[in-house]
Amino acid sequence: MDQNEALSGAASAQGDQPNNHQTMESLLETESLSVELPQTGEIRKGMIASIGPNQILISIGAKSEGVVAGRELEQLTEEERAELKVGQEVNVYVVNPEDQNGNVVLSFKRAQEQLSWENVEKMIADETVIDTKIIGFNKGGLIVAVGNLRGFVPSSQISATRRTQSTGDTPEQRWQKMTGQPISVKIIEVDRERRRLILSERAASTESRSSMKDRVIGELEEGKTYSGRVTSLADFGAFVNVNGADGLVHLSELSWDHLTHPKEILEVGQDVQVKVINIDREKKRIGLSIRALQDDPWKQRVEKFSVGQLVEGVITRLTKFGAFARLEGDIEGLIHISELSENRVEHPKEVLKEGDVKTLRVIRIDMDQHRIGLSLRKVDSAAFADKDFKMLTQGFNEQDEEAPAEEQEPSKEEEPKEE
Repeated sequence: MDQNEALSGAASAQGDQPNNHQTMESLLETESLSVELPQTGEIRKGMIASIGPNQILISIGAKSEGVVAGRELEQLTEEERAELKVGQEVNVYVVNPEDQNGNVVLSFKRAQEQLSWENVEKMIADETVIDTKIIGFNKGGLIVAVGNLRGFVPSSQISATRRTQSTGDTPEQRWQKMTGQPISVKIIEVDRERRRLILSERAASTESRSSMKDRVIGELEEGKTYSGRVTSLADFGAFVNVNGADGLVHLSELSWDHLTHPKEILEVGQDVQVKVINIDREKKRIGLSIRALQDDPWKQRVEKFSVGQLVEGVITRLTKFGAFARLEGDIEGLIHISELSENRVEHPKEVLKEGDVKTLRVIRIDMDQHRIGLSLRKVDSAAFADKDFKMLTQGFNEQDEEAPAEEQEPSKEEEPKEE
């Protein structure tokens, strides 16, 4: 009896194995899908697993622990290494998601630096005044610590009070005694790519900027134009002081031309005309535009076109929703897929290819959105017969007016003589 029960139990156990095995596979698959593998350039939060003389292991939630070693470890000062403890949560930068040994290579310093740049970009947007210390100098001004970054205060941006203390002919004589002194500064330019962080002590004056901004916001009117002065530059735009308060000219509102940074057309201290396009009184933000005061080149180029007009276009791009065509004056219009043919078209490549030159019909012009709608199937549409006839007649009349005078009427020499 006991033997039969044992055999029955063994059979039951064997019968359960496939289900247990399947469940385990399912769990493993689910776990692998939930793991987000580290990517180069990513900043992650991790926990210090162990600290050794040559490497620090950090758990970052991936299948293997990351390591800070070699050059990345050597960049840490003795004080910084002494502050690290097992179990401590830290920010790390992924240098390499998998090196030749299969390790995730991490960096403390790069994480600190990247987070610091993100922080100063937020500070310039919020017009934050930073209380810090002078850590050095050069011939042009003072070096100041901003988190883990070094910022530069040009001599022209040092307060009048501090400049009166700078005497001497050499930088050492003028600035060395100020090293270690506290200083309040405001960020006026951030350029992460060039590692450029420019600060101003003058802009961080202790006068009540908040009350001044409240007054200016109350006086400004949307849609009106004002004179201002550029106070700082950032990747996302330029700050312009108008009547004592800073407003932002976003990168897209600087020019009709494509720009990658405001420094391409502006510099700190430059006088400019700006248009107020938005006022957020609750958040105390002023939106400005320089572009709004310039003629829109797109509108000038598109003036020669009208709805219903036949035009010649070169097919430049094919997409699943239609085709783009370049018209005269480098104007680009869209032929929606529904405007390609009277028959059903699954993809524009069935009808067109890039480089084709086609006669097209202008069916829509959107001045605000800078869009022109074109049609291939309406080129011969009867609905536009009258317009086509008028355009053709107008063309003939213009040709007659441009013809030389001798072609239009006979000269006196050619007049018949009276018998």
